[in-house]
Amino acid sequence: MKKLFLIALVSLFVNLTKAQVKPVDSWTDGKYVNINNAKLWVVTVGEGDPIIFIAGGPGGAHTGLRSFDALANGHHQLIYFDAFGRGKSDTAKNVTEYTLERDIDDIEGLRKALKLDKITVLGHSYGGVVAQGYAIKYPGHLSHLILADTFHSFVMWQENDDSSNREIKNSYPEVWDELMKVREQGAVSSDAIHQEIYGKVPYGFLYAYNPDKFASRGSKPYPNAYNSKLYYQMVGKDGDFIVGSDIGTFDYRKQLKDLKMPVLIVTGRYDRVAVPWMAVKFKEYCPQAQFVIFEKSGHNPQVEEPEKEFKIINEFLAK
Repeated sequence: MKKLFLIALVSLFVNLTKAQVKPVDSWTDGKYVNINNAKLWVVTVGEGDPIIFIAGGPGGAHTGLRSFDALANGHHQLIYFDAFGRGKSDTAKNVTEYTLERDIDDIEGLRKALKLDKITVLGHSYGGVVAQGYAIKYPGHLSHLILADTFHSFVMWQENDDSSNREIKNSYPEVWDELMKVREQGAVSSDAIHQEIYGKVPYGFLYAYNPDKFASRGSKPYPNAYNSKLYYQMVGKDGDFIVGSDIGTFDYRKQLKDLKMPVLIVTGRYDRVAVPWMAVKFKEYCPQAQFVIFEKSGHNPQVEEPEKEFKIINEFLAK
């Protein structure tokens, strides 16, 4: 289910990028940086105050986040990277090496490798889970924290599963019936047949307010754009129904109120993944944060309402 959406964003990012800065190709205009005994592929856009972007999934490469490129016009250096196991970066010899803790530590490793002092971190979806963990563990060098369409706890991620499946059951009953048949035969989320059936649901159904904004316009394939083995290692073998592994245990709800840096939290009114009724609880858990709901967006306001979101982000970063 996640795979089709991430691939769709990869095919979109070149077309959605209209920044006035020098064009940057994610395939060729980057460099490898050694972090925690692995080579990670890093691509930078623009010049100015650094913003490190953390992609979602878990398992997605950085290319889906290139829809944020226009922020470079606000005198920011946008730092995109393929996290360990994704995209052009090194992959693990054993899937047990893929952990939330490693993803968090790699952000600090990236900051040090690039010789940066103060940074802004923007995490989207699963990337926001990493960003929250980084802010809690390494607050000293974090100037601003932006959490985009993300989750505060395993409880919210489980609601992601429940909401997605409920929507599919109600709107695509033929797909749901097919899925139930293979599950009755013992299939789980990580099985190929399970993923194939989920793939029959249009990605825009769960992720978009206006699916036409995500119409594929063609792009050359990016290597390892989505690592499904990593995804199911992180969410559990049946993670599209019952979250397990690292995603089944993380919980930041009691710690968010103690963050001292400025925090911006954004979400979409029609997000059927990071569902609004759970997202608004961020206002309780992180009352000091600026919280914004985009009324004509799903899981990606940077695609559906980019002018509004980028204006809010630039104003937030100017504080």
